[in-house]
Amino acid sequence: MPDDRSTFAPPEHEAPPEHEAPPEHEAPPRDEAQEPRREQTAEPPPDKGKRPQRRRPHPLRKWLLIGAVLVVAIAALLWYLHSRQFESTDDAQVDAHTSGIASRIAGTVIAVHAEENQYVQAGQVLVDLDPRDYEVSVAQARSQVAQAQAETTAEQPNVPVTQVTNQTTIATAASEVASAQAGVTAAEHDYDSAVANVRAAEANNIKAQADVERYRPLAVKDEVPQQQFDQVVATAKAQAATVAASQATAAAAAKAVEQRRADLAAAQKRALQAQQTAQPQLQIRQANVQARQAAMGGAQAQLAQALLNLSYANIATPVDGIVAKRVAEVGDRLSPGQQVFLVTQIADVWVTANFRETQLRRMRPGQSVRIHVDALGTDFDGYVESMPAATGAVISLLPPENATGNFVKVVQRLPVRIRFKAGQAGLEDLRPGMSVEPKVTVG
Repeated sequence: MPDDRSTFAPPEHEAPPEHEAPPEHEAPPRDEAQEPRREQTAEPPPDKGKRPQRRRPHPLRKWLLIGAVLVVAIAALLWYLHSRQFESTDDAQVDAHTSGIASRIAGTVIAVHAEENQYVQAGQVLVDLDPRDYEVSVAQARSQVAQAQAETTAEQPNVPVTQVTNQTTIATAASEVASAQAGVTAAEHDYDSAVANVRAAEANNIKAQADVERYRPLAVKDEVPQQQFDQVVATAKAQAATVAASQATAAAAAKAVEQRRADLAAAQKRALQAQQTAQPQLQIRQANVQARQAAMGGAQAQLAQALLNLSYANIATPVDGIVAKRVAEVGDRLSPGQQVFLVTQIADVWVTANFRETQLRRMRPGQSVRIHVDALGTDFDGYVESMPAATGAVISLLPPENATGNFVKVVQRLPVRIRFKAGQAGLEDLRPGMSVEPKVTVG
């Protein structure tokens, strides 16, 4: 087996000569004074048969890396513990009450007194409508009130007049009843007298007829004078006539009693009728007066409505705020309920923050909030005023129907109302719709 060294040894003709002169392009040889310094500083050429050795790391490098990792972990832990005390969202905006000012009557716009972005105060007139139609209505209503008052005045005296008339009628009827009763009593007394006269006449007639029968035989025998007998006969005839007359008088007296009793019944009926109709007649008169008064009240109500309609010709804002939108223009024909202005009440603003449902676990009313307003670059203090009643999806115009189709669970958002604390500078610069970022302290 050949020797390895002989195998890797260079050929003889390729070995460089020991004392060969350097070529012309090589650097000139350095002096001997510099040669030892080069030998001391220069590293020996690496052996081509060995791998280059790596530099050993510094012994503190490992501990520095471990310390850096620990610092980052501690910082991350502290940040996590700190962030757990807060809940924030960028899905939030400033809200306020916006009042729609509308016309309450139909009319034509003749003047507009406000522009958009103008501050207006409660009671300030914004729009004027043509009032002439309503002025005519007021005049008509006033004439109707005057007519109703006159009719009421004319009807009111009828009540006491009717009352006096009824009292007089009742008194007259009572007097007639008393007079009729007296007539019945007198007629009965006359009848009794007539009956007594009939009985007396009958008794006298019986005696006279007996005398005739007693004197007749004596007259035939001429024991008594004929003249005396004729006198007895005449007396008997007179008594008979007296009986007939007395009976006729008694019959007339009986009829008189019946008539008086009929008169008494009629008087009593009239008295009862007067008593029964007196109160209804008075009530009718009183009802007429009340009807006139009600008509007058209706006329007065129509007058009040006409005056209200006339006042509605001047459309005023009921709240303080800034005009957000102007709709009315001069010459427009408005109908009742048609909107003419939108007024935003900037004195009462709040934040509507749409938090995810997972962020509400520890959120409660009264918790403090830090509110950053993007438009102003300012932070404000606030507090959670109320928690939502439902998610935004449920109260939307078209709520989702999860019972149909395929269901995909989506994290819902719920609107939380946040109120600004009073007395802070810059609240007057807030406007509805501004984007904010609330940060709620829940820990």
